[in-house]
Amino acid sequence: MEATFWALVPPILAIIISLITKEVNLSLFVGIIVGALLYTGGNLFSTATVTFDIMSNKVQGNMGVLIFIILLGMIVHLMNMSGATHKYAQWASKRLRTKKQALLATMALGIIIFVDDYFNCLTVGTVMRPITDKHKISREKLAYIIDSTAAPICIIAPISSWAAAVSSSLPDGSSIDGFGLFMKTIFCNYYSWFSLGLILLTTLFAVDFGKMRKYELAAMNGNTRNSDVESDEELDTSKYPGKVIDLLLPVVALIVLSIVSMLYTGGLFTGEASGVGEAFANCDAIIGLAMGALYTVAFLALLYLPRKIVTPKQFLDGLVEGFKNMVPATLILIFAWTLSGVCGGDYLNAGGFVANVVEKFSISLSFMPAIFFVVALLLAFSTGTSWGTFAILLPITVSVFGDQMTSLMVMTTAAVLGGSVCGDHISPISDTTILSSTGAECNHINHVESQMQYGILVAAVSLACYIIGGVVNNMVVAFAVGIVLLLVIVVVIKSKYKRLPQ
Repeated sequence: MEATFWALVPPILAIIISLITKEVNLSLFVGIIVGALLYTGGNLFSTATVTFDIMSNKVQGNMGVLIFIILLGMIVHLMNMSGATHKYAQWASKRLRTKKQALLATMALGIIIFVDDYFNCLTVGTVMRPITDKHKISREKLAYIIDSTAAPICIIAPISSWAAAVSSSLPDGSSIDGFGLFMKTIFCNYYSWFSLGLILLTTLFAVDFGKMRKYELAAMNGNTRNSDVESDEELDTSKYPGKVIDLLLPVVALIVLSIVSMLYTGGLFTGEASGVGEAFANCDAIIGLAMGALYTVAFLALLYLPRKIVTPKQFLDGLVEGFKNMVPATLILIFAWTLSGVCGGDYLNAGGFVANVVEKFSISLSFMPAIFFVVALLLAFSTGTSWGTFAILLPITVSVFGDQMTSLMVMTTAAVLGGSVCGDHISPISDTTILSSTGAECNHINHVESQMQYGILVAAVSLACYIIGGVVNNMVVAFAVGIVLLLVIVVVIKSKYKRLPQ
């Protein structure tokens, strides 16, 4: 289909409705139907056919993600049911004695789990939620830290599923080494670095602003959740004899088994890959994660059943309940994927419209980093996908710079990656945003609204850096300016608000 502005109407409509009504499923559904109606020219029967075709294809193509999420839900529920989560909270509370320490520990864990953003979102939430609740940290703040240490850390980690995706997004026939280009973009991926920096500064200065401050004040009065989200922590775990080790061992097992499985799919153990780096570049990250989660469920059975932490019946019941717990998240994801499909290249082609706009205007190369950052941000925000965004824009970046890896080309590539992460970060229809609110067990729209203000602040600083960096053609100067800007902004915000208790 010819790419026009109408391709952006369905996602924009879905985003507006979700922010007004707070009903994300309804909003996504409306966006899907509107998009299908636009594609079919208003034919109701064809609209239904197109909708179901896209949905079935998206579910089939993302089956590995759904399996991983469901298995992870089972793992989380079993760990909670064993009483291990409660014991861990008691153990950690003796070591993390202040709110600041709990926030820094959450950030550190998010940085450590850099292999994949899905894995990061759900694992960090599971481990840290009891601790942040105890220190009266709002679920919205927890979701923000999870989200800000998921994609931002994955896109600057050489060994991650994101590095593999970026490396494979360059056009066929390009003489540029994809992984080498990715390595050069790490330093000037300003949005990712400054997202981590904002977490650190707001924690050290004990300052929050906007809606996040409202939720943090409510949490200090005992309302950490601000919603009616069901929580496994409401289970009566006092009758289960699980220990701290029964939480830590499965988490370590999940990390190790997932990494090993990813390396296996990349051919490391079959001789198809010559090293770890090549194996990660060639791996099927989602299948690897699903394999790792499946093996972890088996590990839990071997860890819990012989020691009678749970009975065989309780174990099986826990698997079913864990599945149920993930149904809301999977439903939102399926709707989000379907909306993305409606706007995809085979239908309304939103990416094609944006690509045509970018290629139409002849502008100085010095402004390309800033322009591509904004374009990537808007496209990722509208479609809810960062991978899809840089898959569309990276080939355009290569063509603009004539397949030459100059410093401006590297900075522009980094701007595409950072803008993609930013748009995905603040979009209510992003899968990573959905999984962050799921991991924190907080209301999804509450998470979106509170995080958006932080994301826009970091985006503004990053945009200034890309303007400066492009004009002076110096990444280091731009980075230094960004650090100073971010610090000054946080200090100014701190002067306007009373310091939050720690």
